[in-house]
Amino acid sequence: MKTLTTTLLISLALAGAGAQAADLSQAKSSAQVATELQQAKASGQYTFGELDYPPALPQAASLSSQQVSDELQQAKINGQYTFGELQYPPVVAAPATKAAKSRADVQAELAQAKASGQYTFGELEYPPIVR
Repeated sequence: MKTLTTTLLISLALAGAGAQAADLSQAKSSAQVATELQQAKASGQYTFGELDYPPALPQAASLSSQQVSDELQQAKINGQYTFGELQYPPVVAAPATKAAKSRADVQAELAQAKASGQYTFGELEYPPIVR
């Protein structure tokens, strides 16, 4: 049993040494690594730090700059554009045809939301869990 174990360990050690030697023969030169790094930087695949992870891959633009500007203006007009955390989620203006709710109506809606579990308080319960 001891001879079998020793033979297996020696075989595995030799196989590992052979695999390591094969990897060393295919090692890249520093010039190849530098070239690959420059290509990665040029294509936007190289990032530094946590803020850029995962790297944003460049996408082909299907819209012109003018079309994007027009869409942004339309989103601002519709109230769909927000900036910063204080305006999230965006508040969409209610249609002008609806009548204002009374205080009693609002209190009844709040009581119903609390009873159904749709009312939350604070950041730890956002988004609300619908039960």
